[in-house]
Amino acid sequence: MGWLLDSFDVMLYALVLATLMVDLNMSTTTGGSLASVTLAASAVGGIFFGVFADRFGRVRALIWSILIYSVFTAACGFAQSVRQLAVFRVCLGFGMGGEWASGAALISETWPAEHRGKALGLMQSSWAIGYAAAAAVTALVLPSLGWRAVFFIGILPAFFTVWVRRRLEEPEIWQVSVRDPRGRFSAIFGPDLRGLTVALTLMNACIMFAWWGFNLWIPAYLSLPVEDGGIGLSTYAMSGLIIAMQIGMWLGYVLFGFVSDRVGRKRTYVVYVLTAAALTLAYTSTRNPMALLVLGPFVAFFGTGSFSGFGAVTAEIYPTEVRATAQGFTYNIGRLASAVAPWVIGSLAETRGFTAALSITAGAFVLAAVFWLWIPETRGRELT
Repeated sequence: MGWLLDSFDVMLYALVLATLMVDLNMSTTTGGSLASVTLAASAVGGIFFGVFADRFGRVRALIWSILIYSVFTAACGFAQSVRQLAVFRVCLGFGMGGEWASGAALISETWPAEHRGKALGLMQSSWAIGYAAAAAVTALVLPSLGWRAVFFIGILPAFFTVWVRRRLEEPEIWQVSVRDPRGRFSAIFGPDLRGLTVALTLMNACIMFAWWGFNLWIPAYLSLPVEDGGIGLSTYAMSGLIIAMQIGMWLGYVLFGFVSDRVGRKRTYVVYVLTAAALTLAYTSTRNPMALLVLGPFVAFFGTGSFSGFGAVTAEIYPTEVRATAQGFTYNIGRLASAVAPWVIGSLAETRGFTAALSITAGAFVLAAVFWLWIPETRGRELT
């Protein structure tokens, strides 16, 4: 639920971006820059809350991150200028980054090794449900009440934290290791882990670049007028295509967990990202709405499903006393590097068009597969 609501709040921006650009007089470069600063802030938040979760608990970190991103999503509805909106998006991003690190550690330390990939796949799949819910809310609210009302609905996740506080307990393995003096940030750069930390971070950065560069701009690309480089679909048609993509995305997340538990993390990862590269090129080469409807779920299946494996791989590499710290660092420094993606795609779209701009994300998927040469297979490892 935390990850679902994270997706819901964060992706509202992408879904109302075309309207925001008109109302606040923003260029595509500015629209991409706002998304980039949000991702940069999420990287800082992810690192902070990863350390926080190792020191003070996974559940506490989860609660605070959800509260922060939901409150500041609603605050975006009060923005009167691009500068105000940027401030609120930075604060939102800080909370957004912390949710994954604390949640992934919580799941990893609760489920046994043989089912860890499935559990994390189910958790990760909720991003697709949140994105689809955001698209549905946008289709219902935006045409009649405007973009401010869409953001106001983002306050709802704050109420979920009441349940978390009352119902969840810290994992036993964390309670045992919480006073371990080895639980320092520098441990993830020790002699045995330094190379893995760098390889994991770079691999994730490439996938993040591809995902955010592609998905942040797809709603605007579908709905912008043809003379502005878009396809010119209505809000309802755009939302329908986005919801269809989320069906493929959900299946990709879930099945990745099952497949990686059966055949291994590494092999599943490489197949997913290379297939995603090919399908991304196919998607960006057509403007036919029916072809986009058919291709969309497959692009989302392979282009996003691999995220399910990152929590399992990092959990199985790093010890408990620095697990959330390592997950927060490798995931969110990758996100920091990918923060340039929305800006890069937006800038290229102005000069070269959306087709050329979106196509470069395929190259990022291929590069992600290359970094797996330095990452070992971890399937079946017991947590230490």
